[in-house]
Amino acid sequence: MSTINTDNIQSQMKKGLLEFCILSIIQRGESYPSDIVTELKESGMQVLEGTIYPLLTRLKNAGYLEYRWVESSTGPPRKYFTMSESGQQFYKSLEATWKEISSAVEIITHSKNSKP
Repeated sequence: MSTINTDNIQSQMKKGLLEFCILSIIQRGESYPSDIVTELKESGMQVLEGTIYPLLTRLKNAGYLEYRWVESSTGPPRKYFTMSESGQQFYKSLEATWKEISSAVEIITHSKNSKP
């Protein structure tokens, strides 16, 4: 009998939600990647800054994000991300899916008919 790798399942669950969480932050306003990482960590999500850069690039290449460079007095220019119109539509779709899934999971995991 084979065993299931719990770490792998947990990692996949987190990866699936990370994109939605990042877009949730950006949809509120212009965001700098390290600020996104800070907010994710403060919420309890453990993520490395290097993890979100490829995701931000993929979302930008898909047309969901736009960015602008801002000069910094303390170092190189910074890239700030905002959501494009198609990104806002994409986010609304993800948000609807999240509400549907989280509601169903809440019902299932807290059902009075659950076996002990």
